[in-house]
Amino acid sequence: MNLDEERESENVEDRRGIGGGTIAIGGGIGTLVIALIALLFGINPQQLLNGGGANSPAPQTQGGRAPNAQQEDDMTRFVRRVLASTEDVWGDIFKQSGRTYRRPTLVLFTGQTGTACGAGNAAVGPFYCPGDERVYIDLSFYDELRQRFRAPGDFAQAYVIAHEVGHHVQKLVGTSDKVTALQQRASEAQANQLSVRLELQADCYAGVWGHYAQQRGQLEPGDVDEALRAASAIGDDKLQMQSQGYVVPDSFTHGTSAQRTRWFRQGFDSGDMRRCDTFGTSGL
Repeated sequence: MNLDEERESENVEDRRGIGGGTIAIGGGIGTLVIALIALLFGINPQQLLNGGGANSPAPQTQGGRAPNAQQEDDMTRFVRRVLASTEDVWGDIFKQSGRTYRRPTLVLFTGQTGTACGAGNAAVGPFYCPGDERVYIDLSFYDELRQRFRAPGDFAQAYVIAHEVGHHVQKLVGTSDKVTALQQRASEAQANQLSVRLELQADCYAGVWGHYAQQRGQLEPGDVDEALRAASAIGDDKLQMQSQGYVVPDSFTHGTSAQRTRWFRQGFDSGDMRRCDTFGTSGL
């Protein structure tokens, strides 16, 4: 990505090196999001909501900062610029439809931290909490993205943030609340299917952002391929096959690799959030 001359967002809260406490669980989709991510990665959701445990140790820090402070500072500037890009793009999109885009806060943390959705744990990867309208990320996830998921590249990293911002957009337009209401009356399989559609829409919204980031000259050759590799690497089918050797479609909560790449591409090619209606189509 070409972000060297771009502004840095001020909506970043740095909690790295600060011990995370537990904030009372507010219920709703925030708790559900953490639980679904936990299930996707094979983690006990209750462990995460109660503050984590032995499976999720916090990275060691020195003086409240990560060991490689320069690398962390470079990454901090990068995520600030990515967040600023999403603010600019979604601000313009909302303005065109007569609405005001309320910017989310991005929280950097190490190990675990308190959220309005319960205790956030680095083991679940980046996540969005609608209860406090914050995106949470432990930057060590980017090492995992590169090494475990074999999805390197700065645009792959930006896609992760853009996907979580996509959940914030869903919160602002009311989609999240509607899905929560439907899930409360649905069977487990039906609730999972609703979650898949919610996640695929967030992928599509990430693509919409990418469309306008490209128009702004922020993308470089190969960037889109990086995002597609990342989307493919974290598909439910691929993750389940890697972890247990078989897939259980009814348990999918995020979508298959093919679905995730398709919907990101849909948003990227169109630049139109109206083309991201994953709830109005029978074929995902």
